Amino acid sequence: MAERATHGRRSWIGAVARWSRPVAGVAIGVLTAAAEVLFLLLAGLAVIAVSPAPAARRRIGTTIVRYARRIAEWERRRLAGIASEPPPPPVRASGPRVLGYLAARLLPAALGVLTVGLLVVGAVLAAIVVRSFVAGTMTMAGFLLQLLIGAALLVVNLQAIASVATLDRWQARRLLESNTRQALERRISELAVSRAGVIAAVDAERQRIERDLHDGLQQHLVALGMLLGRARRSRDPDKARELLAQAHEDAQRAVDDLRDVAWRVYPSALDHTTLDEVLSMVAQRSTTPVKISYDVPVRPARPIETVLYFVACEAITNATKHARATLIIIEIEARDTTIEMRVRDDGIGGADPHGSGLQGLARRVTALDGQFAVHSPPGGPTTIRAELPCA
Repeated sequence: MAERATHGRRSWIGAVARWSRPVAGVAIGVLTAAAEVLFLLLAGLAVIAVSPAPAARRRIGTTIVRYARRIAEWERRRLAGIASEPPPPPVRASGPRVLGYLAARLLPAALGVLTVGLLVVGAVLAAIVVRSFVAGTMTMAGFLLQLLIGAALLVVNLQAIASVATLDRWQARRLLESNTRQALERRISELAVSRAGVIAAVDAERQRIERDLHDGLQQHLVALGMLLGRARRSRDPDKARELLAQAHEDAQRAVDDLRDVAWRVYPSALDHTTLDEVLSMVAQRSTTPVKISYDVPVRPARPIETVLYFVACEAITNATKHARATLIIIEIEARDTTIEMRVRDDGIGGADPHGSGLQGLARRVTALDGQFAVHSPPGGPTTIRAELPCA
């Protein structure tokens, strides 16, 4: 008997928990829809305000889409919580589809207001009925009739709330996700382009290493050999010591050049230290001041750190050599399922996203299913953004 009572109590608690999740999710969805309407209105006003300036309009548009994606990702996590599903992958839909999804949420929000409002009204009426029965103004027959009608209306109301949650999830899948065939075709195309890009990037990197070795290290070694030959043939001990001292300096420069070439091939320092410490060493060698913000609680996988390292190094090199920047800011931040790096400089801008260096970085990032973007209007500033998936 006791076990039967315990089982019945657990079933009752499970039923309450199962139905309370959609109710809470739909109620929260109503509030977030109101916030999203406000966001869309403010975004529209901002676009209208900067419409005479194309560069500012593009910058504002990029910012709006970025925050719209974050809002859409939050909504998908809310919907996954309602259905007791694992967190969904990051939103990769285009900007117009994401903004369209936020606008389309007005329909489930309006239905949510109606269904949740009816539930609240029903709860108030149920309280009035119970109070009347306790006060003795309602007979037992009338109370049982009201209880039966209320239970039927409650079931209908809960089913309506569940239908609103289903509609909300359907809209998210329809507008934020591609169908299976389109996703597979896009993925095959991305893999083919990524494979060709990686091959081209490897060839370009080999040519770059060959140039560095030929123009840098080889020249130092030739000069070193000439100095040692002169010192060996010199009959003046003081002159020989001077030549040997100069040869020693050239040998140190050759070692530094070899170390730089090796680091461009692979940052071996990541084997025994973290990415932020390696980037701090890179910043110390940079002639342009570099500020680093690193907020990654759990160290990511080595391939991700390596790609982020190359993105930062290439951005520092470009900002120093071409942009005439006076400050470079590197921000690395961990999100739920991604790691995002933003590199900004206050230079003159005008960076070509289709240049060999930036294209090589884009291939590295896309090879790990990441996203790479460059925003560098004439006059600056330049912002390089890389986002990589990370469990």
